[in-house]
Amino acid sequence: MKTKFLALAMSLGLLIASCSSDDNSTVETDELTGTESIVVGGTTTFSSTTPGGTFTSATPAVATVDSKTGVITGVSVGTSVITYAVTGNENITRTVTVTATPAATGDIKGPITANVTYPYGNYNLIGIVKINSGVTVTFEAGSTITIDKANGDNALVVLNGGKLITKGTADKPVVFTEKSKLPGSWGGIIMYGDAPAKVAGGGTTSTSEDGNKITYGGTNAAHNGGSLVYTRVEYAGAKLADGDKENNGFTFYSVGTGTTLDHLVSYKGADDGYEFFGGTVSMTNAISYGNYDDAFDWQDGWQGAANTNWYAYQTGKGNYGMEIEASLNDNTFGPTVTNITLKREAGNVPEVGDNQVDAFQFKREGNGTYSNIIIDGYGNFTNAGGTVFKGSAVSILDDVTNNHQVKTSKIKLTDVKITNTTNVLPIGATDLIVVAFPSGTFTQSTTATGANLTAGAWATVDGVNLLK
Repeated sequence: MKTKFLALAMSLGLLIASCSSDDNSTVETDELTGTESIVVGGTTTFSSTTPGGTFTSATPAVATVDSKTGVITGVSVGTSVITYAVTGNENITRTVTVTATPAATGDIKGPITANVTYPYGNYNLIGIVKINSGVTVTFEAGSTITIDKANGDNALVVLNGGKLITKGTADKPVVFTEKSKLPGSWGGIIMYGDAPAKVAGGGTTSTSEDGNKITYGGTNAAHNGGSLVYTRVEYAGAKLADGDKENNGFTFYSVGTGTTLDHLVSYKGADDGYEFFGGTVSMTNAISYGNYDDAFDWQDGWQGAANTNWYAYQTGKGNYGMEIEASLNDNTFGPTVTNITLKREAGNVPEVGDNQVDAFQFKREGNGTYSNIIIDGYGNFTNAGGTVFKGSAVSILDDVTNNHQVKTSKIKLTDVKITNTTNVLPIGATDLIVVAFPSGTFTQSTTATGANLTAGAWATVDGVNLLK
C-alpha cells in the first residue's frame, strides 16, 4: 500500500512540475518577413504571423518603423535592427539596410512642352531651354544640373504661364553650375510673368534685354512662376544671342506674388546676382556671393513687399551692393527689405570703367524702405588714372532722385550699422548734390544684426562657407 501511495505522489509531483514549467516558458514568435533593403526615402514592411506585437528600430536616424504596422522608412544610409516584441513571447529581430537613392542622369533640352519631374540626379542642360506656358518642370532635392559653355548659348527660361519648381533642402540643394567654373559662362535662370511693371516713359510693358526679346509686364499681380527653394546658380552672366547686356544669376521679369523665392544663392556670376524688372514677387533668405556687378539690382517699378534676409559678399570684383532705380518714374510705391548684410572684402575692386563703390546707390527715382542693415567694407577706390571715388554707405546719383525720393521720405534706411566705410552719412554722387535725409528716414544703430541665415550645404561651394 505504501508503495502505491509513493508512486501516486511522484506522478502528481511530476505533473505539477510539468505544468509549472509550461507556465513560465516563452512561446516562439513567427519570423519577420519583408524586403530588407530600401533607398533613402523609400519604404518597406516587416510582418509576422504572430499577432499583437510592437515594432521598434534600434537606429531611427537610419530607419524609422511604425510600431503597429511595421512600415519602415529609410532616413539615411546605413543599417538598423528592427525588433518585433510580443508580450510573453521571445523577441524577433531582422536588419534593414538603407542605401542612397541612385542618381538619375540625362540631357535637358528645350523647348519643354509637357509637365516633367526630374528625380534626384545629375543632368546636362543644353542650349536655351524654355519652359512653355502651361508646363511645370520640377527638380527633386539634391539634383545637379551642369551646363557646358562649349555648347554655345545656354539658359533656363521660364516663359509666362510656365512654372519651375525646385525642391531643394538645406542639406540637399538643387544646383545649377557650369563645367569650366568661369563667371559669365551661361545665362542663368530667367523667369517671365505678367505682373505689373512701370517702365521708362511710364509704360506698363517692355521688351527684355536678355537676348530672348520677350515682352513682359501686365496686370496679374499674383502671377505664379513656380517655387525656387534652396537653389544655387553658379557662374552665370553670359550674353545670349544679341542681348543688350549680360544676364544675371537670377533674372525676374514681371514675376508675381504667387511665386516663391526662398533660400537662393547666386555665386560668381559676371553680372548682377539678382535683378528684378518690375513685378510684385518677394525674395527671402538670399545670398549674392562674388558677382562681378551688383549684388542686388532692380528697375521698372519692382514692388516686392516682403523681402528679408539678404546677404551680399563682394570679393575680387564687384560694384554696388544694391543698385536701386525706378526707370525715372516717381512712383507712389517701392519695395521693402528687412535684415540686410552688405559686405565688401578688402581688395575688392569695381569692374573696369564702372568705379561703383557704394553699398546702396539710388538713381532714376529709385526708392524703398530698408531696415536692420549691416554695411561693411565700402571704402574709397582709386582708379588707374588716379581719380579717387568715394565709398559710401548710401549714395544718391542724381538731383531728381534727391528731390523726389529723399526729400519726400520715399527712401527710408533705419537701424544701419556701418563699419570700414569711408563715408558714413549719405552723400551725392557729385558734390553738387547735397543729401539731407528728413528726420527718422536715415538712422544708425550699433546693434543692427543684418541678415540671419543658417549655414549648410545650400550655402557651401567647394567646401567654402559663403556666410563670412
